[in-house]
Amino acid sequence: SQAQPSVLMICGSPSDLDTVLDCEDALTDLRIPSLVRVLSAHRTPDETAETIRNAEKDGIRVVIAFAGMSAALAGVSAAHTLLPVIGVPFAVGPLNGLDALLATVQVPPGVPVATVGVDNAKNAAHLAIRILRRP
Repeated sequence: SQAQPSVLMICGSPSDLDTVLDCEDALTDLRIPSLVRVLSAHRTPDETAETIRNAEKDGIRVVIAFAGMSAALAGVSAAHTLLPVIGVPFAVGPLNGLDALLATVQVPPGVPVATVGVDNAKNAAHLAIRILRRP
């Protein structure tokens, strides 16, 4: 049987899944079980909040949120859990991801989000692995 996922990867749209798969592949290579869900801070806010609030009791230890443009998904996720949240901004829109990067790092005080570079899904996986390996 497959191990219970310890990393939850969420993205706002099915079109984001190609980038998410880079992260999932890196986690799989290092035998870190993960789960991918398509959730949106804007289109499915209630389902997103419920999923994040239940993540820890479901065995999740790290959340990775992928988003572009307003990139609210990481901040919204961090607002609903004390689990570590890593934001991965996408290079989309007229600012080629700069807006997503700034939105991801500029969350309100008390809502911390670790952030990796634009489109850097593999670094998000490696950061999650380091978090998981901490005692």
